[in-house]
Amino acid sequence: MSEMRLHDPAGNRLYLNAEERAAFLAAARRQPARDRTLCETLHWTGCRPSELVQITPARIDLSGGTIAIRSLKKRKDTSGHQKVVFRAVPVPPDFLDTLNTAHGVREAQKSRKKSALPIWPLSRVRVWQIVKRIMVDAGLPDAPHRSPKGLRHGFGINATVNGVPLHMLQRWLGHAQLSTTAIYAEAVGREEQDIAARMWG
Repeated sequence: MSEMRLHDPAGNRLYLNAEERAAFLAAARRQPARDRTLCETLHWTGCRPSELVQITPARIDLSGGTIAIRSLKKRKDTSGHQKVVFRAVPVPPDFLDTLNTAHGVREAQKSRKKSALPIWPLSRVRVWQIVKRIMVDAGLPDAPHRSPKGLRHGFGINATVNGVPLHMLQRWLGHAQLSTTAIYAEAVGREEQDIAARMWG
């Protein structure tokens, strides 16, 4: 398995910083409902495109304020069998209202059939194309971090900067090992300054 990094071999950042995340979110909110909610879900949960396309109304807890995401990285239990792992990621109430309004989540949950259908019946590649287009619209530079993975890494950096404990972030991102999540504690640039400012205060 390749090691996860926040910079490429040339030293280029592989994550969206706070300003870029805000610009992406603002650009997403100018899109039609499907693309807006797709981008907002990636922004608020840090999930992978391949995980996003499996989200159904049944996995959205409107009263509990979470979205259950199926971790698609292959895991095995103690007997060597594949195991299915879900993680519940908390999201803002306003976003859940938007999701419900745009996709009729509460109504779909009343039907077993409808509640099991994907909210975004798209391919992972199509999600990648939508995100990339909106990142261009947001004015993000043509650089390695302008991608869905850059958005996911930005989620991890943002959580760390805001004091989310690593074990909790590990669960939200679906990492099997805490050592993978710990990379976000090595944030640099403005993000590192924010973390250091707490120590100085």
